[in-house]
Amino acid sequence: MEDFLAFAAWIVFEVVLIQTGRAAVWSASLGRWRGEKLAENEGRIYGPAGALSFLREGRRVVTANGMLFAGVFFYVALAFALLVYFG
Repeated sequence: MEDFLAFAAWIVFEVVLIQTGRAAVWSASLGRWRGEKLAENEGRIYGPAGALSFLREGRRVVTANGMLFAGVFFYVALAFALLVYFG
């Protein structure tokens, strides 16, 4: 049971990081870039293997791994900013 709960918690955590990364990418690029749709696997079809982003129809598309990295970077930067501000 504990293994299932840990797995479920990791999935929720990863989805939160990916959605945060999607919002961070969209806001940092002022809407010019977009995140891939997770259910459609655009990165596997149109992008090179292991890419964090690719071009499709003249628009930059960030893959799920790219959004995960952007989400992690956002929370690390937020923690650092809070540490500097309150420290």
